Amino acid sequence: MKARLLAAPVAWMALMGSLLSGPTAHAQAEAYPSKVVTMVVPAAPGGTTDIAARMIAEPLSKSLGQQVIVENKAGANGGIATPFVARAKPDGHTLLMQYSGYHVITPHLIKQGWDPIKDFAPVANVLSAPQVIVARAGLPVKTLPELVAYAKANPDKLTYASSGNGSLQHVTGVVLEQLAGIKLVHVPYKGTGQALNDLLGGTVDLTFTTAPPLSGHIKGGKLIPLAVTGPSRLPSLPDVPTAAEAGFPKLEVDSFFAVYAPAGTPRPIIDKLTAEIAKIMQTEAFQRKAEEQGAEANYMTPEQLGEFTRAELARWGDVIKAADIKAD
Repeated sequence: MKARLLAAPVAWMALMGSLLSGPTAHAQAEAYPSKVVTMVVPAAPGGTTDIAARMIAEPLSKSLGQQVIVENKAGANGGIATPFVARAKPDGHTLLMQYSGYHVITPHLIKQGWDPIKDFAPVANVLSAPQVIVARAGLPVKTLPELVAYAKANPDKLTYASSGNGSLQHVTGVVLEQLAGIKLVHVPYKGTGQALNDLLGGTVDLTFTTAPPLSGHIKGGKLIPLAVTGPSRLPSLPDVPTAAEAGFPKLEVDSFFAVYAPAGTPRPIIDKLTAEIAKIMQTEAFQRKAEEQGAEANYMTPEQLGEFTRAELARWGDVIKAADIKAD
């Protein structure tokens, strides 16, 4: 699968940036980075956000000539990591690998001390991925219709794990409840990794999350995939039907994983970062890794990511309002 590259060629983008910004801006970009770059992840190790950050960090270290380290600051639905980056010095040395659920859904449900648009400079989208609905191996269901039937026969008994109140997993669970006419028990965690551990241990029954942290457990028979919430089946899980194929066409939920910098970061630095990220994403190794993880390498320029972020913020606001979803 080839990466979706929605921007102009990298060379052209870099040329335009140099023509528009002049000698001072060029000097800024040439001097960057002058020290270690920290890519902050708002989730615990093991989830897709963490995987996306590590897929970028190592090759970016080589291309920038400075180490790019991944720092996990999990908890509070991104409310620890996100404001940390928003308040960081806007010099390109502190970046955020952000999960879309935290950036465009949580702000509608939980009062935040940061603004998803005003406090950040978009750099590049890295991965896009649908959710996969999975059940623990001991649950007597193999398909989404069987899950719905079981839930109706056992109201308020099935539990589902999420990465926190107001997370995309939480919202997905609420939407499924409303579409299927069932009642599930929401169990929030501080990140996908912790939620997945308890699912594997049998403490909870279900979760909805992106494929990367699930793939190995699905192949090993420890988790049962019921449906994919994207418009098409995943190449890495070809036998798993879409939610639409399983009878729920309105259950379509995609996630995106993108790099943002603090607002006010000089444009030449943004241009340098996004150009290097685009090059990394065009490599066969990156595209293969993305596909293996059940995700898609989906590059967006800063402008495209900015527009997409605003559109997704509005879309999920409408969904949450229409469904009357509340944070627990």
